[in-house]
Amino acid sequence: MSEFRGVITALATAFRPDGELDVDSTRKLAAYLIENGSHGLVVAGTTGESPTLEDDEKVALLKGVREEVGDEIPLILGTGSNDTPHSVRLTAMGAEAGADGGLIVTPYYNRPNQAGIRGHFEAIAGANPGFPLVAYNIPARTGVNMPPDFLAELAQIEEVKAVKQANDDDLGPIEGLDILAGNDGTFLPTLKFGGAGGILVASHLDNGRMRTIWDLWQEGRHDEAEALDNQLQPLYEAMGVVVNPIPVKAALASRGLLPPTMRLPMVEPTAQERDAIEELLAEAGVPAA
Repeated sequence: MSEFRGVITALATAFRPDGELDVDSTRKLAAYLIENGSHGLVVAGTTGESPTLEDDEKVALLKGVREEVGDEIPLILGTGSNDTPHSVRLTAMGAEAGADGGLIVTPYYNRPNQAGIRGHFEAIAGANPGFPLVAYNIPARTGVNMPPDFLAELAQIEEVKAVKQANDDDLGPIEGLDILAGNDGTFLPTLKFGGAGGILVASHLDNGRMRTIWDLWQEGRHDEAEALDNQLQPLYEAMGVVVNPIPVKAALASRGLLPPTMRLPMVEPTAQERDAIEELLAEAGVPAA
């Protein structure tokens, strides 16, 4: 199994007002998250606005964050795409630059069948032997689902160690894979069936309490973990007021933790959306700016 466990935060990416990559601000956010409870980070995932990042920018982010947090913190780089040769190359770049694993999203838009998906993972694994891969199942964004029986087949590829499961309908154990919650609200449910943790967004804003949920569960203090998770439900809801990463980035910016700039087609929330986000954060007890 993989070493990707606990509270893994899907790191937001900072941009300057002109839209240029801001590695220094991203590094500061990464350090803040590790200091406040995150076990590891995903760099250049969906929350990091990966669709608008060039490959060299993804590698620059990885190198900067690695330098900031040190060698002991697990870092996963988003290296998947709907172009297999591109994914092969980017995964190799990530491995060379110091990533501990690659997050491989199901190919989107071209929506291959299972034979094509299997070939996609086999090609990436075959070109990067021994490099851990985390499959990313998010049919709401990709238009294609990897059901549990198929994911169990992918687990037969030695490099495929875990799945970020963002299809709540299929949440459950899968033989041969570590299960990482792909949605904030399924973090505790994933722990309940023995899952490895979660790749989370809400942990940007309260990874102290989310880390405590993890710690309490490991200690067998299940009622306390459940009570804490109940407190955080409005926080999880806030992260879905509008499409990710708009809410989390706006909340981070209002707290001085990240610049507000986003790259098109992502835009900052409307005033109404911002108010809804902040009301939910207040309900969850997340401190305001």
